[in-house]
Amino acid sequence: MAATPSKMVPLGTPAPDFRLLDVLSGKFYSLDDFKNGKPLLVMFICNHCPYVMHIIEKLVELTKKYITKGVNVVAINSNDYEAYPEDSPIKMKEYAQRFGYPFPYLIDETQEVAEKFEAVCTPDFFLYDSNLLLVYRGQFDDSRPGNNLPPSGNDLALALDLVLENKPIDFEQKPSIGCNIKWKK
Repeated sequence: MAATPSKMVPLGTPAPDFRLLDVLSGKFYSLDDFKNGKPLLVMFICNHCPYVMHIIEKLVELTKKYITKGVNVVAINSNDYEAYPEDSPIKMKEYAQRFGYPFPYLIDETQEVAEKFEAVCTPDFFLYDSNLLLVYRGQFDDSRPGNNLPPSGNDLALALDLVLENKPIDFEQKPSIGCNIKWKK
């Protein structure tokens, strides 16, 4: 498992548009569905990455909490599922149901959405304010598979708290670390 850091897109970047299928509901979601004056958390995750699996239970717990506080949350899987069948839409639905995802889990078959966001790893987090401008991109927390730190979500939670309070995110934003997105050849 090669550790790939997130790209750290410039803060203030507008959220890119997208239109993707939610494997859970069968509904298509676009950026327009989240233009409701609330912050938006976009997460690039997948089913088989050890970095995602390491935090998934805490991630689900954290997103449930912040959804009730008024944050829009969506997860996107951009991996090439023909080369990595564990990331197929059928498997995505199974994982989402097993872990109780409270957010739409979208499939990015063309990988164009990952390119627009400049996502490069799983997990990769992008937090936008109520105007859909990027205010946080970085890690969930300092926990990694094998470093003996339990997942807490502290970095992402602090960013979410600050955006909900309309305060600047003034702490160091560390890149997320994860598996590289599995790009089509």
